[in-house]
Amino acid sequence: MTDARLRYGRASLALSFLVQGVTFALLVTRIPAIQDRYGISDGLLPVFLAAVPVLAGFASVATEKVVARVRPGTVLRWAQPVVMLALLGVGAGSEVWQAALALGAFGLGVGALDASMNMMGVSLQRAYGRSIMLGFHAAFSLGGIAGASLAWAGAHWDLSLAVSYLPAVLVLLPAALVGSRWYTDGKAGTRGGAGSEGTAAAGAGASVPFKLLMPLCLVMAFAYIGDSTVSNWSAKYLQDVLGSSEQLATVPYNVYMVTTLLGRAVGDLGVRRFGAVAVVRGGSVLAAAGFGVVAAAPGAWWGMLGFTLLGLGLCVIVPQAFAAAGRMFPGASDVAVARLNVFNYVGFLVGSPLVGALGDAWSYRGAMLVPMVLVLATLVYARSFAPEPARYGVGHERARAADVG
Repeated sequence: MTDARLRYGRASLALSFLVQGVTFALLVTRIPAIQDRYGISDGLLPVFLAAVPVLAGFASVATEKVVARVRPGTVLRWAQPVVMLALLGVGAGSEVWQAALALGAFGLGVGALDASMNMMGVSLQRAYGRSIMLGFHAAFSLGGIAGASLAWAGAHWDLSLAVSYLPAVLVLLPAALVGSRWYTDGKAGTRGGAGSEGTAAAGAGASVPFKLLMPLCLVMAFAYIGDSTVSNWSAKYLQDVLGSSEQLATVPYNVYMVTTLLGRAVGDLGVRRFGAVAVVRGGSVLAAAGFGVVAAAPGAWWGMLGFTLLGLGLCVIVPQAFAAAGRMFPGASDVAVARLNVFNYVGFLVGSPLVGALGDAWSYRGAMLVPMVLVLATLVYARSFAPEPARYGVGHERARAADVG
């Protein structure tokens, strides 16, 4: 594969990560507004928030099967427009069933999108031969900043959700479709949407023993419990617990995304210099400190400081988990990434209702201590991020599968 093809493929994939960052931020930062628009009660809100990751998890599992026949780039090319149009549907509806339908489509699209994007990122990192995975997730963070800023503007000028969402979709949907022309997964002689079906089938059919993948799955779940706490509850926490305005309540997610961008922008250099294990350990400790500050914050600005620390800490964990899965199973990285990605949604599924239930039954301040402890538990599994020889090729994976059942 030519260097130019890799560069174009890397840039087009980064654009997809950026577009998804915008789309996701526009949804999660306006959750209070969505709740008000559809008259969703506080008791019912966790159900809606939980349905999205459940459907996304199913879609991620399905993507593992789909990439046995088509390249991940083909999945991504179709999933991204679905997600963006579903976002527009969330803003345009007026009845609860319409919100449920749009959020369901959003969840299914996100599952396929997340899995296929990270499959391609892991494959491109292997082709480059150095850490580049954090750069893709930095593009997601940059998109999150843009999306949260648009959400702030919508709240500031009291714009309807549809009016807030429409310009972003009109600009980014065509850009994503044009960029998809250059998708490549880093495998010699293939393009994101084309051919090489035999290679895809071989990778998808390889065995990935769950016991070997389990430490990374747990880390992924812990990280997304933390991330979902920020995404789904930061606006409500700042407004209801720390007494901020609705306009200011859109800022914590923006602050969080700014710090994740900064951390991920230099994260690949940190991994190359200090190693993935040290970077993940440092991130875990910093994220736990952030949750502690949020829980004890006497006011909105202290809450901002906590979310700043959270962003700097959590930002490195998820990209490195995907990269570690790719190293562990080089002959079946698509399968490993798809299965690991499910625990992204396990984290969201557990995190959002857990924080909501603890907040209602106890206090939202106390609820912040739970993700703090779980993020610290990542330290136990940090050795799973160590670079190792490619021990788990397709043949070895099948042998290991027989050993571990």
